[in-house]
Amino acid sequence: MSTSTTASVSTHILDTSIGRPATDVAVRLSARSGREADWQALGGSATDADGRCKDLPALPEGTTHVRLDFAVEPYFEKSVKKQADAQQDAPANRDSGSVFFPEVAITFAVHPGEHYHVPLLLNPFGYSVYRGS
Repeated sequence: MSTSTTASVSTHILDTSIGRPATDVAVRLSARSGREADWQALGGSATDADGRCKDLPALPEGTTHVRLDFAVEPYFEKSVKKQADAQQDAPANRDSGSVFFPEVAITFAVHPGEHYHVPLLLNPFGYSVYRGS
């Protein structure tokens, strides 16, 4: 059992449409202490070549809720056109070139001393998340 008074968070992104990590996606971390408390922006990072965000800021003591904000629109603006051009049966201008989910916000509860790894499985028209290990 951990004696830490704070929780910790990590994340990674897998682009399931190509079966590869999503690189260079900006991720912002916010926290609050209680359901009614205001969100405190803690800073952010970007995913590396493995789709991992290894240097997220530490959570303050007393954190009960965490929010990860993923800026996926710039990633898809760069990568979806490349993917469509590479696939013979994929329309190059699906949905007029717009990004369906320009950002993804994931909010979850945390407990002191626990580590929370929250992967984002992403594709141009959907996403899912889960508590990893």
